[in-house]
Amino acid sequence: MIEAKNLSRIPEIRHGFFTRVGGFSKGIYQALNCGFGSGDDADLVARNREIVTTSLGLVPHELVTVHQCHGTDVAVAREHWRWDEEPKADGLVSDRPHIAIAVATADCVPVLFADWKHQVVGAAHAGWRGALAGITDAVLAEMEKLGARRDTTFAAVGPAISGAVYEVGPEVRSAFVEAEAGNERFFRPSQREGHAMFDLPGYVVGRVRAGGLASVEHVDRCTYGEEEYFFSYRRATHRGEPDYGRQLSAITLGPEVFIEG
Repeated sequence: MIEAKNLSRIPEIRHGFFTRVGGFSKGIYQALNCGFGSGDDADLVARNREIVTTSLGLVPHELVTVHQCHGTDVAVAREHWRWDEEPKADGLVSDRPHIAIAVATADCVPVLFADWKHQVVGAAHAGWRGALAGITDAVLAEMEKLGARRDTTFAAVGPAISGAVYEVGPEVRSAFVEAEAGNERFFRPSQREGHAMFDLPGYVVGRVRAGGLASVEHVDRCTYGEEEYFFSYRRATHRGEPDYGRQLSAITLGPEVFIEG
């Protein structure tokens, strides 16, 4: 598990960018595969998710995720739901203790948010489509509806595929540059004509920082390059592997937040 320094300074918040290390899965899913959407044994995935939840000081049923679809919908988690009842969304927010909200990634960018002062947390899954469409902005907007303020919100952008290895087609570059000319800075030429190397994490960091938050940290780790620690959709594709695992990024309000006296 990797922690962001800024979120770690808040004792009432528990969080983690979990890696693939330490679970029960085998083969291409070795070892902490937390993706029910993979072809892995569902019982092993459930046991892996228990590791994540207990690491946060909660019990297994208190972890909730969503059915991610590269959009901008955000689910409000004020009660627990089963993994097979997940709402379709790419963001979650909560103002309740005993609920860990999490997003699954395997190259896309996970972002965790926390406003301890107003007791609200959030999580976003940002692939290039969701990032451009504004999933991080959507999560912040939903947090504000629960009472959060941007000037007291901390954010951490987690491990994802780096710009050094993320090659995209001309349609991706065009979409970003057409949206804002300044986005050109996140692209550089690749060896393939018409393609470009895209710094997706850099774009997400910039977009989150533009939101006027109290603190934004980038946990700069590459899911493609660090095979020992991370699952990677792009790496699996390049190798012709039939499937890939997913790692979770999770955050929760500590139970002590609501204890009076």
